[in-house]
Amino acid sequence: MRGALRALKHKQSKRKTTSSKRRFLRKSVASVLLLNALCFSLVPAMALAEGEQTEATSTKPAAVPSATTSIPSVESLDLKVRSAVLLEPVSGQVLLSVNGDEALPPASMTKMMTEYIVADLVKQGKFKWDEVVTVRKNAANTIGSRIFLAEGDQHTIEELYTAMAIASANDATVALAEHVAGSEQAFVKMMNDEAKRMGMTHTHFANATGLDIKDMPEEFQPTDGKETVMSAMDAAILAKYIVTDHPDFNRFTTIQSKKFRARDTAPMVNLNWMLEANKDNVYLRKYAYEGMDGLKTGHTSKAGNCFTGTAVRNGMRLISVVMGADAKSESARFVETRKVLDYGFNNFETKQIVPPKATVAGTETVTINKAKNTKVPVVTDQAVSFVVPKGADTSAVQAKVTLDDAASLTAPLKQGTKVGTVTYSFKAPGMEQTLEKTVNLITAQDTEKAGWFTLMMRAIGDFFSDLFNGIKNLF
Repeated sequence: MRGALRALKHKQSKRKTTSSKRRFLRKSVASVLLLNALCFSLVPAMALAEGEQTEATSTKPAAVPSATTSIPSVESLDLKVRSAVLLEPVSGQVLLSVNGDEALPPASMTKMMTEYIVADLVKQGKFKWDEVVTVRKNAANTIGSRIFLAEGDQHTIEELYTAMAIASANDATVALAEHVAGSEQAFVKMMNDEAKRMGMTHTHFANATGLDIKDMPEEFQPTDGKETVMSAMDAAILAKYIVTDHPDFNRFTTIQSKKFRARDTAPMVNLNWMLEANKDNVYLRKYAYEGMDGLKTGHTSKAGNCFTGTAVRNGMRLISVVMGADAKSESARFVETRKVLDYGFNNFETKQIVPPKATVAGTETVTINKAKNTKVPVVTDQAVSFVVPKGADTSAVQAKVTLDDAASLTAPLKQGTKVGTVTYSFKAPGMEQTLEKTVNLITAQDTEKAGWFTLMMRAIGDFFSDLFNGIKNLF
């Protein structure tokens, strides 16, 4: 009986102790929670008291300022021309266009096509610079800017080409056209064919010089009566072909002056007042432009004063075209050209977006059929550069890969074999158009063909894999 009483008392005592511990824990937890609440309620006040930001502003990352330079509007240039274009010839990017597609009389800028064709035929070996040309009736009777060729005169292609390039000699131009094609109109057909090939969609040539048809010798005039027209955009495209296909163009266009004949009392003078070399000419130094080395002036009463210029600075070449500048001011075309070129050089730069031999994220390798190592590394075949506003962030460039037909990707393949293309696109801040360039994707190494045993084992493996997947799909 006593034992039972002691057990009961012990049990009751244990319950009291447990209950006491529970009350203590509850009080402790409540105290901790109260203390935490008090501390957290004081933090904002303490922060504000110390001059710190509130939570809403302090947790946001600081805005990154844009690195893009503000580009002035084209309207702010106050161009006094009928049309104008600024183009970068490597990428083909158009940086400025004012009525760029309007077909207008180009005057002697027409001769750029004559220059291109003659230089190209010499480059192909069909003619030689020292080849002698005999002047015919049409050339001898051609008026306007000229070097006064007489029928029967003989001069080399290079001599006539120089007269055409620096002095815009109409008679020298016609003499070259007739020598190359047999007649000026046959040469005109070549000019229009080339224009079509180059994508000059707002151009028609009536002669090799740019003269109005009424000013041509009557018996050599075209019968359809269609005058020569060319848009500023087409002139820029033509100039792009000249500087790209014939990078030595400036061995002619930078000649400041030269006698055509030894007996001539005065030399031919380059009509491009903006040549950089003119910085030392007391009369023309105010027009001299850094990096200017071409290309062609033009003037008629209908065309006004026109000029296709090109200059290079810091490794970037630009082509400018102005048409329809003040017909009464020979300097107007150069004043307006300076505005256009300054706009380009002051606000844009060429930036390499992707280096040559670069890998493309997500397409580091391609699968080559029957290859010893089926996964072959691939890279781009060339660098990608865009003309962008100075300081522009180009990290957002995007790449889209298009692989060639899988059946064509079969070993063996030589290193450098094209397996697809990758198109890089970039929307430059401050520019309306999205810039794009497509380059080839090529193999980075030779790809050997696997041996017959390896190919057999792969075929067996593929057979059982297909069989297993077929059975699995039944269930």
